[in-house]
Amino acid sequence: MTRSKRPSEIAVGDDLPQYDLPMTATVIVSGAIASRDFMPAHHDKDFATGQGAPDIFMNILTTNGYVSRFVTDWAGPEAMLRSISIRLGAPAVPGEPLQFTGKVAKTTEQGDQWLIEVAVRAANSLGDHATGTVVLTLPAD
Repeated sequence: MTRSKRPSEIAVGDDLPQYDLPMTATVIVSGAIASRDFMPAHHDKDFATGQGAPDIFMNILTTNGYVSRFVTDWAGPEAMLRSISIRLGAPAVPGEPLQFTGKVAKTTEQGDQWLIEVAVRAANSLGDHATGTVVLTLPAD
């Protein structure tokens, strides 16, 4: 079992390990289906390109899921997500891997737990797909 990070191991400015997500049509379509988002732009290339997109593209719920995974994989199993606030930009489309990066922006002790704020970014060659912050808690040391 993976051990969670301890607050004493985390400092403002720490970089999270980069995570690269291969972007395939299967990833996009399965995320849309799992989140019950049947908008054709997430599974029908002709519809998506007809709307001006370069291809089918990932929905925001799937992006939120991958942002959550990125941060909790780093923090460990005792991490509890408190908030995710992201802004979408460039589309996540097949053949354009997403590169997730993050940096610890703030740490605050609150009784028997610590609030950790992480600035996150998911980008591909088209630009920033998602930028924002994630706040999580970890038990105190």
